Amino acid sequence: MQMVAEPAGLEAPDQYAEDVYRRLRGAWLKVLHRRAPHVAQSIEDGVTHWDEGDYADHLQASTIWFHLQQIMDENLTIRTGRLAEQDGDPGEGGFHKALADCPEDQRPAMQRLLSEGQLSVGPTITAHPTEAKRVSVMEIHRRIYRTLVLFETMRWSPREIARLEETLEMEIDLLWLTGELRMERPSLASEIDWGLQFYRTSLFEAVPRLFERYHDAVSAVFGPTGRDHCCIRFHSWIGGDRDGNPNVTAEVTRDAIGRSREMILEEYVMALDRIIPRLSVSEKIVAVPRPHRDALARIVETRSTDPDLCAQRNPNEIFRQAGTAMRQCLASGGYRDVSGFLADLDSVEAALDAIDATRLAQQLIRPLRWQASTFGFRAHTLDIRQNSDVVTRTLEAVWNAVDAAPEALSADWSARLRREVGQAGLPFVDHARLGEEAAELMSLLRLIREVHDGPDPEAIGPFILSMTRSADDLLAVLLLARYAGFGAERLSLKVVPLFETIEDLRAAPAILRDVLAIPLAARSMKDRDGRLEIMLGYSDSNKDGGFLCSSWSLDRAQRAITRAIAGHGARPVFFHGRGGSVSRGGAPTDRAIAAQPRGTLNGTLRLTEQGEVVTAKYANTGTAAAQLELLASSVMRHSTAPAFETVDPEAEDVMETLSSLSQTTYQTLLQHPSFLPYFNQASPVNELALLKIGSRPARRFGAATLSDLRAIPWVFAWSQNRHMISSWYGFGQALQDFQSIRGAGGEKALVRAMRDLPLFRLCIDEVEKSLLLVRLDIAEIYAGLVEDRTEAEAVFGMIEAEHERSVAAIERLTGTPLGSRFPNAVARITRHEAALRSAHEAQVHLLRLVRQEDGNRHRIQLMQSMNCISAGLGWTG
Repeated sequence: MQMVAEPAGLEAPDQYAEDVYRRLRGAWLKVLHRRAPHVAQSIEDGVTHWDEGDYADHLQASTIWFHLQQIMDENLTIRTGRLAEQDGDPGEGGFHKALADCPEDQRPAMQRLLSEGQLSVGPTITAHPTEAKRVSVMEIHRRIYRTLVLFETMRWSPREIARLEETLEMEIDLLWLTGELRMERPSLASEIDWGLQFYRTSLFEAVPRLFERYHDAVSAVFGPTGRDHCCIRFHSWIGGDRDGNPNVTAEVTRDAIGRSREMILEEYVMALDRIIPRLSVSEKIVAVPRPHRDALARIVETRSTDPDLCAQRNPNEIFRQAGTAMRQCLASGGYRDVSGFLADLDSVEAALDAIDATRLAQQLIRPLRWQASTFGFRAHTLDIRQNSDVVTRTLEAVWNAVDAAPEALSADWSARLRREVGQAGLPFVDHARLGEEAAELMSLLRLIREVHDGPDPEAIGPFILSMTRSADDLLAVLLLARYAGFGAERLSLKVVPLFETIEDLRAAPAILRDVLAIPLAARSMKDRDGRLEIMLGYSDSNKDGGFLCSSWSLDRAQRAITRAIAGHGARPVFFHGRGGSVSRGGAPTDRAIAAQPRGTLNGTLRLTEQGEVVTAKYANTGTAAAQLELLASSVMRHSTAPAFETVDPEAEDVMETLSSLSQTTYQTLLQHPSFLPYFNQASPVNELALLKIGSRPARRFGAATLSDLRAIPWVFAWSQNRHMISSWYGFGQALQDFQSIRGAGGEKALVRAMRDLPLFRLCIDEVEKSLLLVRLDIAEIYAGLVEDRTEAEAVFGMIEAEHERSVAAIERLTGTPLGSRFPNAVARITRHEAALRSAHEAQVHLLRLVRQEDGNRHRIQLMQSMNCISAGLGWTG
């Protein structure tokens, strides 16, 4: 799920929107007249042709303008929601609306879900290389956004308005002078900083807003809840994801944990610095009831680094003394874990309530308590991810250090694995005899055990095993954990399978049944409520089978997994590994969640927030709060619907047939002998490494085949050259073949499926929006880069024909011309099209030059073109 709500009111003809556009464009043009007057003049004259010598300035100017428009859209979206709320409209994506729309027969289930604290949503911030903007640039963008917010008030004098407009111009000028491009690949340390900055700049302040809206909505419908349930838990992969990134070591992981703890403690200290001066309640004015005063006095006595001095500094102000003592305890590391801090906040809040200062408690203490209950002393839980091949090689090295390992993945391997995993005692392993890769994984497992035995076991989360292909893959992690010192009864380490390819998704139910038949695995992988976390990969399944096949395979896998593990007393918590684009599972939040199979949510959802999606959703506090509410309320809304018994057999048959037909068409293209040369030459996939947008290599282990190429550069390449095949190819032929097979009844079956299946409707909508982004005239220019013209014409001809079939299929199914159902999407695409076309033409010319020469003369401009096109489209992959 890109899970970014479609911007509302982008084309709203109100005066405010016109003023924002005028101010931003005016400030941008002023900067261009100063820094690149020839570019400003060509823009004002409507000239779209760029001379080769002017590429750099034009690309930089266009990139800045694309980002300014994104900032404008964000500002208008938040403002539209605020105005709607002023008019009494709670909006579509919120707690109030979700509860108001809850059918009467589902109200008891909804109340049970909320009262028992079962609603739990886990956004997981990842450092996938899909964010091309530098941190310095994002900071400027935030300041521009905040400046636009200031214009919303009507209290400014003409002089003050002029000053704000000068500030806009200054920040845009700074964008020009700073430059968008990273000239060096970001280090892991800088990626960790990138992830943590979202807590500092928006998430820390967004959480109390989210809780307040949740609390108000639930109280309005069901009455006072008696408790505040924490429905959001943040996770991160930054510093824990080592799949394909050998630079992520156990020490990097340890450092990431330490830095997130340090950051969040600093936030609590700064929050108390703001709160303490306002706790100036004098006991000479109001008497604090004895039990509450004693509780506050205990805080001073036990938390302060100098209780006597603390009391002397603010005599008769026991609340301020308690706040000061808590601050000192935080700053000195005196709290062992967050539970003590939360208990102290509860005491202060209760004492304020006891003297009828409830407003003080609600506005000062309660937000901090909500923040502490959400972020703990860790900000987020750091997940670990590693590839199953690394785990297999490590187990082989461990066994060889003991005696002799069986042949990897053989019957003997499986037998020994299953025999040893539950064994009370294991042989000693001399880690000095292990190679670097194996020693590193064992060090990581020992670190996880150390953290789990410490004061904050949730600082490290599950071990996510990518490319899980068998039960033995999962058992191997458990056995290695045993060799690293975990006990034999129940491991605190949660191992989460990640099923990524179409084949693995189909095999998932059998794999899970197999692994849950092993007692230690069943005890360790399930939590005490029987929940079992399972991760689903959208990107690789899409690259594997195409969009329609991937979407159906994921839906079918969730239902099959739910049935398979129910026999073992387990219920799934699905972790959706979605990216930003449609090709990687992106879709509007509420609709993507609504399309999940009924009965698979159960109030819980985890999902990845990757790259530029993190920036789009969490760069600013207002947007972050709105996006978190949309996410949580969507899970709330769709968790109480009755569980599925089965999908309608006819609808299932429609989807199964379409999935198979589309995969055949998609694979026919990929298996064409000319496809790989076409892909490498007609796209900038091999030049992607020039764009320093991640610490991880583009290919999983350095190979040069499609199967080993990561999904991110795969989608990136097809978006840069405007083919976009990863989000629609195979759709048109599948529908055409389906109707040929079914005859007269085929059209009716498709219409019924579109009416009755949310997943099919979502697929149709996302394919249509993807087709709007395709520009075959631009794609053909890229095809001109292919040296063998016969190869180029063969592959481009297949793409052109399938595009024509897909557009016709969409228009036939919807009964409307392509794009007419999505006027805002068309408007957003159209407003960028002229500049994007020029950027594409420049990129094709630059690709020719870079491929013909040695050295760096044109490489920076080529990087600029990639950055510019990504900004114009709104995502890299």
